[in-house]
Amino acid sequence: MADNRNERATPGSSGRFATDADKILSRRYDYGADLWTTPDRRLIKGSPFSALESPMYLLELGMAPEDPVMKGSAALIFSAWREDGRFRVYPQGAIYPCQTICAANMLCHMGYADDARLRQTFRHLLDIQHTDGGWRCNKFSFGRGPETEYSNPFPTLAALNAFRFSGLYSKEPALDRAVAFLLAHWTTKKPIGPCHCGIGTLFMQVEYPFRNYNLFVYVYVLSFYSRAREDQRFLEALDTLKAKALDGQIVVERVVPKLAGLSFCRKGEPSLLATKRYNEILHNLRTPG
Repeated sequence: MADNRNERATPGSSGRFATDADKILSRRYDYGADLWTTPDRRLIKGSPFSALESPMYLLELGMAPEDPVMKGSAALIFSAWREDGRFRVYPQGAIYPCQTICAANMLCHMGYADDARLRQTFRHLLDIQHTDGGWRCNKFSFGRGPETEYSNPFPTLAALNAFRFSGLYSKEPALDRAVAFLLAHWTTKKPIGPCHCGIGTLFMQVEYPFRNYNLFVYVYVLSFYSRAREDQRFLEALDTLKAKALDGQIVVERVVPKLAGLSFCRKGEPSLLATKRYNEILHNLRTPG
């Protein structure tokens, strides 16, 4: 991979978050290669500054998908694509659905949802959809039990986040099943799936940027789906989020410690960019269909 150490980011936010972008860009060689990866191209090493996460922060900060950094990141992620639609984000070992979902979600946000490779990935994901409507990895780090027969809620939410950019978004019944699975989890709240995702105290804390299963990203993604917007369980989750807003602004309640030094997501403070996502939710509620 080419060494482009002299490239500069050009965030499209009137320079307001340029310092944050520079801090993220300053870490792009931390793991031995360019663009937050390793010489053998491990795309999820080094969280929260991994090759699949760092470009998402830069998009949030206003960097254009056409920026050389973003185009390089997209090429790096696509280099992990396989003809069956999966993404191998590590050079060896099993390929898990959550990894493919994370890679697809990142590329969709970068503007590649109509790429033929991602269309194959969407077909693959629909082919492996679990019987309960979600997506599930056959990896049992916490052992097996009745709860592990369910899908993993957060990868399912991330899959819906990717699918909303696709042409399937408003006409694929399988996506309604995924929405229904997540709405059911709002009712049960118990830890389910091989990764034991639950809805408890941490879930109810507003986390930004979107990295983990929590109230904010749950409401945000589901707000794009009419199947959810009509459901009382979604409306309850929305009301819970609204109650946390301060004068119409989102206050960050939780942020991963390594991101705490970035101004766009300071814990305990209103976030302009988080509020922008909150306003998208409100806009979606006014959108018919």
